[in-house]
Amino acid sequence: MTKDKKSKIQYTDKRPDWVPENAGDEFAARVMIGVESGNPAIPGQTSEHQAPHSAAKNKLSVDDHVEGVLKDDRGILAQSITLVESNSLKHIEKAQEVIKKILPHTGKSIRVGITGVPGVGKSTFIEVLGTDLCKKGHKVAVLAIDPSSAKTRGSILGDKTRMELLSREKNSFIRPSPSGGTLGGVTRKTRETIMLCEAAGFDVILIETVGVGQSEISVRSMVDFFMLLMLPGGGDELQGIKKGIMEMSDLLVINKAEEDNFAIVTSTLQNYKMALHYIQSATEGWTTEVLKTSALNSVGIEEVWAKVLEFIETTKKSGIHEQRRKDQVVEWVMSMVENELLQKFYNEPAVAALLPGIKENVRSGKTPPTKAVREILEKFL
Repeated sequence: MTKDKKSKIQYTDKRPDWVPENAGDEFAARVMIGVESGNPAIPGQTSEHQAPHSAAKNKLSVDDHVEGVLKDDRGILAQSITLVESNSLKHIEKAQEVIKKILPHTGKSIRVGITGVPGVGKSTFIEVLGTDLCKKGHKVAVLAIDPSSAKTRGSILGDKTRMELLSREKNSFIRPSPSGGTLGGVTRKTRETIMLCEAAGFDVILIETVGVGQSEISVRSMVDFFMLLMLPGGGDELQGIKKGIMEMSDLLVINKAEEDNFAIVTSTLQNYKMALHYIQSATEGWTTEVLKTSALNSVGIEEVWAKVLEFIETTKKSGIHEQRRKDQVVEWVMSMVENELLQKFYNEPAVAALLPGIKENVRSGKTPPTKAVREILEKFL
């Protein structure tokens, strides 16, 4: 589609039928004019991956969700993911029932987190890697975390749909999700989404995050292998990369390593290799390395995946893989406790009634911040 054609796309106020009933503006999707009716096939995907077009799609039972996910019905999988992303109490309870029933079918994938500075080529890298894996017989799910609108909490980019080549592969599933402003740009329901994809038979889960920062530890806590993409340049960029993000990485990848900047790529490679001598590896028994790729030219991608497989084999033999998965479940529990407490706090009627006045008093200087905190917590407790 040309740029001119894109600019003429118009949208109705109608929501797609996989959006939960009574959902808020966090679900920013709208139906394009001209495609309101029917159920057009997804390019490259066969009919068994299409959800039946029915007015009852919003009324799926827990068993309907479970059965659809286990059969790899892409429409029901998408609806199930939307269900676990919902903040509605009704949807949260239903989602937890779904997760409970699909739990025995999870845990068999390779989970890879991929991060990097904006412009490093994460989407292109993931598309090339994912397409190559699909052609080799893998089922690949890409969970691309979009930045969120400060007003609607919905995705503001939606540009992950540009992975046109990967989206044509019948064994691929691409799911952009709004970050909702959460730490590290990762939705609080990403773990549940991973499980749904695993239950649907996807054996490789690629999680792309918004950018680089210490907060990306939230991604590290849910994947087996964590990869940091960087641009050629060394020097200033090396100073700009936080030590923390390098300490969490199992592999550093210099992307956009085209032939016309060979000297810069070589220099950058050496700089990062030297830097790694002063940083403890993220995983016990594994030495973090630096590789170079050109996703644009599909160069070096196979070497990166070979390194991922070597890592998985090494950590499974040492027991690190199993231990890490167990530790991640504990972190998941604690994360859910924190989310539950936050929800109970802000949903408490007394707190909700008090907050507007407290905020105004803090703005005007009538109430010191420390006193405001005490007043709010006393009202809650």
